[in-house]
Amino acid sequence: MQKNNDKREKAFLVGVILKGSSRVQIEEQLEELKFLADTAGADIIGKFTQNRSRPDPATFIGKGKAETIINQASELDCNLIIFNDDISPTQIKNLQKIAGETTKVIDRTGLILDIFTKHAKTKEAKTQVQLAQLEYFLPRLTRIWTHLERQMGGIGTRAGAGETQIEIDRRLIRNQIAKLKRELTAIEKQRKVQNHRRVNAFRIALVGYTNAGKSTLMNALTDADVLVQDQLFATLDTTTRKLENIEVGIPVLLSDTVGFIRNLPHNLIASFRSTLGEIRDVDLLLKVFDASSDNIHEHIDTVEEVLKEMDMPNKTNIIVLNKIDAITDPQQLSGLKTRFKEASFISSLKNIGLKELSDRIEKTITSEFQKDVFHLSFKQTKLLDTIYTLTRVLKKKSDYNGIRLEVEGNRESLDKIRQIIEK
Repeated sequence: MQKNNDKREKAFLVGVILKGSSRVQIEEQLEELKFLADTAGADIIGKFTQNRSRPDPATFIGKGKAETIINQASELDCNLIIFNDDISPTQIKNLQKIAGETTKVIDRTGLILDIFTKHAKTKEAKTQVQLAQLEYFLPRLTRIWTHLERQMGGIGTRAGAGETQIEIDRRLIRNQIAKLKRELTAIEKQRKVQNHRRVNAFRIALVGYTNAGKSTLMNALTDADVLVQDQLFATLDTTTRKLENIEVGIPVLLSDTVGFIRNLPHNLIASFRSTLGEIRDVDLLLKVFDASSDNIHEHIDTVEEVLKEMDMPNKTNIIVLNKIDAITDPQQLSGLKTRFKEASFISSLKNIGLKELSDRIEKTITSEFQKDVFHLSFKQTKLLDTIYTLTRVLKKKSDYNGIRLEVEGNRESLDKIRQIIEK
């Protein structure tokens, strides 16, 4: 079989119900896995679930069941088997030996990495994904991959590091990992410089479960041209735009970030730490969720877990329940409004509730504003532009002594202006 990344593959999903999990939970996760596979370019032809008290050390699911799954996949003409769980390098190797040369076996992390490789556009995103890929593939380098790369290609074997996985040995991979980490460190330093330039702006970040409509909301609030697709992880790069419709005397910046997902691979979290690190410096988080999803509570828990894993401090936040236009049952919407009394209910697509959300953002910004009075001599009138940029001028009065300004703004801006005047 020749390599053809444009041709959709036929995939077979495997879910294992381990102790502490239920069949309902695994079925929900398999639905999400199906969406992930579709995003990567695969059609789901079949699936298999199995109860186990604990994973089999050699094949995760047991040799007999592994042979059953592989035979079923073969009968359905599937060339890809995707496990919902993360599989160890040894388990992957043993499963691949059973599957032979015509069927690839990958796990959830391998699938997500493949999607990230496909969607990475900027140098930073590509660097982050390459680093995560190499750290994932390093312990999985075996001769079993040689025939897969040469004969099959596609999902799970997509090369994203400039050279294919089989063409480089462990030593070269470690060197490449070190190089990528240095590049990301340099990018992070550059980001800190950019953030310092934005110190006088009020900064907001959109975070949330993947495919919750963050990019659509970003476009609706800022008239940005952020990619919007009904796919998981359509947006990997952080995009920042100015919120023009909120006038509070200082610039208001809105950033769109990569979406979260349950069991997000740890090496991806580590690789994207610099991108998501922007959240540490923002003043307000808009936590966006799909109100029409049956799994909204799990999505909220996942986002909170990822933020905790990212060592994020407690930030002022607004929960935004998006896609209310997709809710056809009035009782369902009423129930959500009862459970999430403090949330903003919107539809970015239908422009529902956006004015109320903007008003709430403005109120949140100004709630911490402080008032002050500045006196300028006529020689200092050149400072007026700075004052109007950094604060909201409430009253201006001129007399023979100079100009008196009553203003309100955040403490940082007020302190900066006072220092400039005193100089």
